[in-house]
Amino acid sequence: MAGCPALLLLLSLGLCCTGAYGQRNSMMAKFLNRNLNHPQEGQRLELECLHYDRDSGVSWIRQDRGGTLHFIVYISTLSRTTFIGNERTSSQFEGSKQGNSYRLVVKNFRAQDQGTYFCVSNINQVLHFSSGQAAFFPVTTTAAPTTPSATTQSSHITKKDICPQSLDPGTSIENMLSFYCEIFIWAPLAGVCLLLLVALIITITLCQKTRRRRCRCKRPPNGKPGTKPTMPTRHV
Repeated sequence: MAGCPALLLLLSLGLCCTGAYGQRNSMMAKFLNRNLNHPQEGQRLELECLHYDRDSGVSWIRQDRGGTLHFIVYISTLSRTTFIGNERTSSQFEGSKQGNSYRLVVKNFRAQDQGTYFCVSNINQVLHFSSGQAAFFPVTTTAAPTTPSATTQSSHITKKDICPQSLDPGTSIENMLSFYCEIFIWAPLAGVCLLLLVALIITITLCQKTRRRRCRCKRPPNGKPGTKPTMPTRHV
């Protein structure tokens, strides 16, 4: 039982060392402004990466909506910055180091700057990634226009087709007027057609009577009226 206090001491030291090592290698990326949730277009956006290893620098990267990673800047332990193309400065970004905080500044936040921001550190040839900080414009939702249901539309169309007079009193008056106009137009035309038909029947009847009278007259045998028929001569 004498070894139990020594064993407990060793376990306590191990847990403390493990916790200190885990805190040393842990990183966290977040907005410098704790009250900021979504950046606005044209805003100056500031992010920080809390890194507890004093012997390694930090790289800032951005992951777009498609999952592609984009390198932004490398910040050394001496607060020296290196941007894309081995440039020391950038027109869109700024990088700096203050204590264990490695900061990234987006001077003019635009639509192409949206994404999830990470900081990465190379410790003993092992890459350590921080937690991601999403930076997207606030989502604006618009109410969809309300449209009548298909059942309502079909019932409305059916009623309109079957009973048009029941929807609007003015419609019945218009229908009556149109009906009277049609009577005034079609009645004379029908009378003219009837008269033409009667005239055609009378003409056909008269023609038939005239033809019968001409057929009753007998023609003379020799073709001349008032002459007697000649007897044929016999030849002896």
